[in-house]
Amino acid sequence: MIVNEQIKASEVQLTGIEGEDLGIVSRSEALALAKRHDVDLVCLSLMSSPPPCRLVSRSAAKQDMNARKRDEKRKEQPLKTKEIRLTPHIEEHDYETKLRQVEKLLETGHAVELTVRVQGKEGQQAKALLERLLADLKGRGAKETGIQVSGKGAAVKVVPTPSP
Repeated sequence: MIVNEQIKASEVQLTGIEGEDLGIVSRSEALALAKRHDVDLVCLSLMSSPPPCRLVSRSAAKQDMNARKRDEKRKEQPLKTKEIRLTPHIEEHDYETKLRQVEKLLETGHAVELTVRVQGKEGQQAKALLERLLADLKGRGAKETGIQVSGKGAAVKVVPTPSP
């Protein structure tokens, strides 16, 4: 964040404390105005000429900068994966409850690992159950991996679909 004397441009496009447009003024005039109102002159972008600057109270500028850092840090973190376990012989109301759980997790931005435990020759039932779940989740989530059927279970990882 470029503040006060760090701004090197000779003229700036100034916005007042209340958001009003003060037009293009010289850097020295903008700094004098900032001192008179006991606020900071903050440069919003260096990509244009003259650069847009704003009069902002010191605490508000710090809070804004900290909020941006927090958001960037949150976006950098990988998706957390939550596991939902099912059985091939699930009752309809239990299925609906699990479906709501998965939808809620996807809405909050978590990836979901759907796991079906099988015994014996229930592999095809487990795969059919996962395919039904994926069909019901269409629009909310997309499978990241294919349905993997092994000896003791079937699993698929679902990630949230980005909102338009």
